[in-house]
Amino acid sequence: MRQEKRSYGRVLAVSTLVGCLEVALAAVVVLLYVQTQPPPDVRSGHAEAAGALVALTPLVGFVSFLLSLVFVLPAVALADLLSRGLGGRTAWWSAPPVVAALLAAPVLVFATYNDAETGDTLVFWASATASLSLGVVFALPRGEGLLRRVALWGTAVVAGTGLLGALALAVGLLPAYEPPRLGPQDMAGSWIDQTGNTLVFTPDGRVTASGVGGRSQADYPGDPAPSCSGSGTWVYESGRDVWTQQVRVDVPGCAWPVWSVGGTAREPRIQQEIGGPGPGRLYRLRKVS
Repeated sequence: MRQEKRSYGRVLAVSTLVGCLEVALAAVVVLLYVQTQPPPDVRSGHAEAAGALVALTPLVGFVSFLLSLVFVLPAVALADLLSRGLGGRTAWWSAPPVVAALLAAPVLVFATYNDAETGDTLVFWASATASLSLGVVFALPRGEGLLRRVALWGTAVVAGTGLLGALALAVGLLPAYEPPRLGPQDMAGSWIDQTGNTLVFTPDGRVTASGVGGRSQADYPGDPAPSCSGSGTWVYESGRDVWTQQVRVDVPGCAWPVWSVGGTAREPRIQQEIGGPGPGRLYRLRKVS
């Protein structure tokens, strides 16, 4: 039976679409994973993150097109050449070794130029091979409506992953991040920031600050604060749940009376937001064991 002539323009379109869908799926997985981890020191709002993803869409499409042109298109041509020796059967299984061979030289040059570790280079090579091989496998069929089918099924996979992940977070199958539940007994001891400044809490409700909370006008023009040292008192407030528990510190001359709880049960933190609620930065102290 005579096969339909290969349309390499359609191959390029399908492979580019597969690359974009892979990035979208990776973004969904990363967003789900982030929900299970403590927030980073620098926080960004959901609107800003969504805006950044939208802004990067043309770049993702261009990079996917370029990779398809340089690697996927030659891999499909080689697979077609191989299939002629197999009686016209599509050699889809040849995609990974062909792509790996095409990637070998540029990966080796990049790794040598950047003095990359062998293990990291092999992981990157394997990941790139797997990603581009998907583009080859999905682009090999010759039937009509291939681009539409890939778009529909790919979008369904991305949307389904996001929906199932959100459901898993809601019912607890994925452990969404929560700050640890602390109590007055957990607060006693020394808490230190990244530069060695400390708050020392004693069980009798006393606290000693040493250079804590300093923020310069140059670094934080909207929310500067001098460092604070001195002695005072502290009170732990349990709140209605783990998200509203806080430590109230009263040291004369210090402008940061309320600390929220963060970190994990193994590595608890007390923290305050710099720059107001929402997008901003977290100033954190960790407990010294």
